[in-house]
Amino acid sequence: MVNNSNVFQLGVCDYPEHVPQDHWQGYARQQKALGLTYVRIGEFAWSKLEPLEGEYHWDWLDQAVNTLHVEGLQVVLCTPTATPPAWLIRAHPEILPFDKIGKQREFGSRRHYDFSSELYREHSRRITHALAMRYGHHPSVVGWQTDNEFGCHDTVRSYGGASVAGFQSWLEAKYGTLGALNSAWGNVFWSQDYNAWSQILPPSNTVTEANPSHVLDFYRFSSDAVASFQEEQVSILRDLSPGRWVTHNFMIFFSDFDHYRASECLDFPSWDSYPTGMLEFFAPDGTGEALKTKYARTGHPDLISFNHDLYRGLKGGAPLEAVSRAHPRTAGHWVMEQQCGQVNWAPFNPLPAEGAVALWTAQGWAHGADAVVYFRWRAATMAQEVMHSGLLRHNETPDRGYAEVKALEREGWTTAPVKTRVALLHDYESLWIFDAQKHSSGLSYWTQTLTYYMALRSLSMDVDIVHPDSDLSSYSVIVAPAITLMTETRAKNLEAAAEHAQIVFGPRTAYRTKSGRTFEEGQFGPLTPLVGGQLENFDSLRPSLEVSIGDHRAHTWAESYAPTTASVRYTYSSGPLKGHAAVLEHGNVTVIGAHSETLIAEILSAKLEAAGLAPMPMPEGLRVSNRAGKSLVMNFNEEAVSWFGKTLEGVSFTEL
Repeated sequence: MVNNSNVFQLGVCDYPEHVPQDHWQGYARQQKALGLTYVRIGEFAWSKLEPLEGEYHWDWLDQAVNTLHVEGLQVVLCTPTATPPAWLIRAHPEILPFDKIGKQREFGSRRHYDFSSELYREHSRRITHALAMRYGHHPSVVGWQTDNEFGCHDTVRSYGGASVAGFQSWLEAKYGTLGALNSAWGNVFWSQDYNAWSQILPPSNTVTEANPSHVLDFYRFSSDAVASFQEEQVSILRDLSPGRWVTHNFMIFFSDFDHYRASECLDFPSWDSYPTGMLEFFAPDGTGEALKTKYARTGHPDLISFNHDLYRGLKGGAPLEAVSRAHPRTAGHWVMEQQCGQVNWAPFNPLPAEGAVALWTAQGWAHGADAVVYFRWRAATMAQEVMHSGLLRHNETPDRGYAEVKALEREGWTTAPVKTRVALLHDYESLWIFDAQKHSSGLSYWTQTLTYYMALRSLSMDVDIVHPDSDLSSYSVIVAPAITLMTETRAKNLEAAAEHAQIVFGPRTAYRTKSGRTFEEGQFGPLTPLVGGQLENFDSLRPSLEVSIGDHRAHTWAESYAPTTASVRYTYSSGPLKGHAAVLEHGNVTVIGAHSETLIAEILSAKLEAAGLAPMPMPEGLRVSNRAGKSLVMNFNEEAVSWFGKTLEGVSFTEL
């Protein structure tokens, strides 16, 4: 029952178990009148469905689903495994995860389970099976969401309990012998050699930093546990609910597992978009306070767009080796939770600007979303989320977001795919090993990656975010800001791409091997012939230090290169690297060693022009995106902006 409509749709997250049943029919009629198609329910309802082990209470959910069906609404039903009930935890506390210092976490909120707990997996399979048996063929149930926000609240990695034995078994299966593991990790350093698998624990509470190779493998193990947990639920749902799609709602800039791997078995990925809350946790300029103030009520356009582009590309831009085992994609990505008012979980929670909800919806469509589902219908009147808004206020009157959804014009918003000739490369293993040893507190994988992405968006480019081991044959410009981990296979894929595309690499490219060590021959390892040079030095700059590259200023990070076959495009003009190469160019390949926003934008603009594209600088806070033959211009400024013969009112969008 996959929806084959090519029309962009809207939906809402609702919680019938939170309100009296005599409200349900009125809500459903109101949702239908608002123009909504989908209602997502059930993701936290385990204790209501099964108050005691094996004692199922279906009547209330039967009525809720049937009420929505009568009103012509389509149901996205969720497995409730993000919230194991108290009776299960008290009977089996070994299900609970452990934090980074080895302390067991407790019941009382959500996501309180260890992905490696086989006992918990048995119960997860059981409740999923029961739900799918009951509702798998219901005419209103068109799709499923597994669990909810894998890893939220730092719950991917458990540092004790079931994950200890699981990690040891995973390592033995991977390496076969302790000698192979000791060699891969470089355990001769600091006398870290192991002579029994049982001696290896998760990298927790060490006196100083843990071995980065140990950390990398523990992250891989934990990521694999998420993927296999996902696959168990999806397999049950496919068997018992044929013809319905299956998705999962991922989160903003979430780093703790490989989302490409976890999406293989899905029909399409979804993500939860909270633009103002996201901004409080991440600002792209390093210090961030000025940008947090400027975009406090709209969210930063590029942070939101990056996540849309990331989730749009999870399946289409997955590694080539994953294609044969991946479930075919049946739709574009969804926004499964779209902020429609203030949130409750950030350090500060400003009320969004008037027009922001409509703008975020339009942005979702323009970046490839096939549906946007608002969180939530009525603001919660109980427990942890009473400060979080909904489309309805606590007293059931329509809130500001409701009015914007009602007024939204969606004519011509079809679900045609986004087409672009520009790719930005991203992979989670590079993220993990980059951030395991940042060497600069002001730099992270996301910071560096976003610097390049923001430059592309400021030049009016639509961008696909894809894995470096994916098929790159359709792109004219490929930007790899922080692909730190390099393999022979990856290098060959990039070499093939360089035959037809302009490629731009950022600092710390190809600095690590698959096991997390550095290359014996130094950076760039197997990529050296393509780059045409090698690393000389790197300079981690404290906030008060800068270096010059001609008219450009670099901060945070600078590395210099010794060219072999490459030509030197830019040199440093100040600091200890003065006179040394800051940028190398070798055929279609350019590597940038300096963290300089203006230098990066200048080089990317030149490479886009060389590829026959037409970069067009955008005013601050203004962005353009293209889909289905439409060019949508979006203004994230609270004041009007004039551009290209048009005046855009503050917090608005229009067709170019």
